[in-house]
Amino acid sequence: MALGPAEHGWEDQRWTLARIRALIAWRFGIDCPMAAVWRLLHRHGWSWQCPARRAMERDEHAVELWKKDVWPQVERLRRRGGRSSSSRTRPASRWAQSRFS
Repeated sequence: MALGPAEHGWEDQRWTLARIRALIAWRFGIDCPMAAVWRLLHRHGWSWQCPARRAMERDEHAVELWKKDVWPQVERLRRRGGRSSSSRTRPASRWAQSRFS
């Protein structure tokens, strides 16, 4: 990891959990979950880092358009109303909704 992500074939210099996981799998032949990678890094004193400034390549106009056009649609989908299910994997059936309403 001391060489950096670009030396291992990635196009930029960001170490992500997915990249570290892939490197562990390649180097040691261990396929571990993302949470285990995070705990391992945390145990060794590594922490999540946030850039101090915004990227110079950032297109503010494109960001504003996305916020105006796309984000409201995403937000609407996130906040669907109505009955919900106690099951994490299956939505409430119409039968259950009509019977228990």
